[in-house]
Amino acid sequence: MISFRHIFAITLFCLSFNLFSQTTYPKITGYFGILHPIATFNSEQTSVNFRDYYAVGFPTGINIWKNQKIGFSFEVVPNIRVQGNSDKVTNLLFHPGVLVALGNGYTFAGRAAFESSGRYGITPVINKTILKSDNCSYFAAIPFPIRFGNDHPASFTVGFQFGIAF
Repeated sequence: MISFRHIFAITLFCLSFNLFSQTTYPKITGYFGILHPIATFNSEQTSVNFRDYYAVGFPTGINIWKNQKIGFSFEVVPNIRVQGNSDKVTNLLFHPGVLVALGNGYTFAGRAAFESSGRYGITPVINKTILKSDNCSYFAAIPFPIRFGNDHPASFTVGFQFGIAF
């Protein structure tokens, strides 16, 4: 026979389990991805990746979520370019920014951009969580880098990124 003590103990257990399973903030996550710039446009030319060269970046970062809606992110992106028989790291990008959860697995990242090549600018990013498990999640993102400086014309790039967050 179930007594009041049993019901109380079961209720207390369920409530405590529910409290401990909730996410606490600030919440810190890390991630790693692969970035493919697709095309870059400026007043002098249009450059298309995969045609005359291959460029790839490896975004690695930490997100600190203040609450469910807003967070801060710091990302570092080494970029490699392969052209003909030559391959080299061409740039290191420092990419701090703000995160805004949009719902349904979408996140907006508004990033400042500081490149070791002397360029600077902003990068708006739309991110979508594709698969989520208890230990990690897989995501796809579309960054739109806008760059200035270093005696080059202003440029706009469209890219594709995918990765894993943990």
